[in-house]
Amino acid sequence: MGQDKMTVGLVYGGKSGEHEVSLQTAFAVMGAFDYNKYEIIPFFITKKGEWRVGGRLSAPLASLDKLKLEHGAGDTSAAVQLLFSGLSGSGKGLDVVFPLLHGTNGEDGTIQGLFEMANLPYVGAGVLASAAGMDKVVMKKLFADAGLDQCKYCYFTSSSWERNSHEHLQAVEDELGYPCFVKPANLGSSVGISKASNREELIQAIQYAFRYDLKVIVEEFVDAREIEVGILGNEEPLASVPGEIVSSSEYYDYTAKYLDGKSQMIIPAELDTELAERVRELGIKAFKSIEGSGLCRADFFVRRDNGVILINEVNTMPGFTPFSMYPLLWRETGVSYAALLDRLLGLAIERFEARQNLEFENGVQ
Repeated sequence: MGQDKMTVGLVYGGKSGEHEVSLQTAFAVMGAFDYNKYEIIPFFITKKGEWRVGGRLSAPLASLDKLKLEHGAGDTSAAVQLLFSGLSGSGKGLDVVFPLLHGTNGEDGTIQGLFEMANLPYVGAGVLASAAGMDKVVMKKLFADAGLDQCKYCYFTSSSWERNSHEHLQAVEDELGYPCFVKPANLGSSVGISKASNREELIQAIQYAFRYDLKVIVEEFVDAREIEVGILGNEEPLASVPGEIVSSSEYYDYTAKYLDGKSQMIIPAELDTELAERVRELGIKAFKSIEGSGLCRADFFVRRDNGVILINEVNTMPGFTPFSMYPLLWRETGVSYAALLDRLLGLAIERFEARQNLEFENGVQ
């Protein structure tokens, strides 16, 4: 039987602010795999960006701490050698890679590019979709192009802000008004976000956001419910039942998301059938607009005054512990956590195989 098991490289940790969350996710995923079907090779990326690779696992590691592979692990060059072993044909390497990385260097297309270079199937969005899904401005342009309604926004770079701050402030006040939200364009997980209720707060919020990114986006405030839907698939994606986030704090910031547990998830969301169906359709449309694959969570606002559905963002590597929104949405839709893992690995290989036959040179066989 040993030979028939699929070898899955689990990549987690990373240089992003969501390093700890990634570890928790990896621990949960590792615990849910069916070891009769899969062998796991753990790849841990430290906060400094160094890689460690462990041996083949036929059972999950015992604790979160052990996931850091502090003893007897291979170093960065060993990890890279294993990732690229398929190209040199040196023995059985990996069948598929499962990146469980959030934020910078994880879901922004950079590591996806590494897997492409290594000619490995990997779970989730490709380079383009990952990069587009990480940049809120590019994402909004793709949504607009697909005809999806969204809230009003302004954006600018730090050099443009230094040159024309007065013009930018004027534009925000004229187009968006107060209160408004200020966000770094490229950071996952709500770090660096603040709400501004007047000009003084707006200037502070913009300066704060520029600590995290060279491009900042300002969005109008919308009095709305926060509805999220899970998307699963490649060319013919499916949408889960919608869920709702009910946040205790003024807006769903990093603390509410991960730390104080005060924001509640209501699954399924209490929406009338027609609205729920529309959210599912728009979720698939958003997924296709960024050319997604594998999975994503699409986050919407449903305006309280008129029920209009606005796309907020898509997340190409949503939280993936058994208590995260994405797996819970699918559980409620009838797909268990273990079945979800199977499906995602299958989709990774399908996508890889579909692209293997493409030719790169004209007329050369």
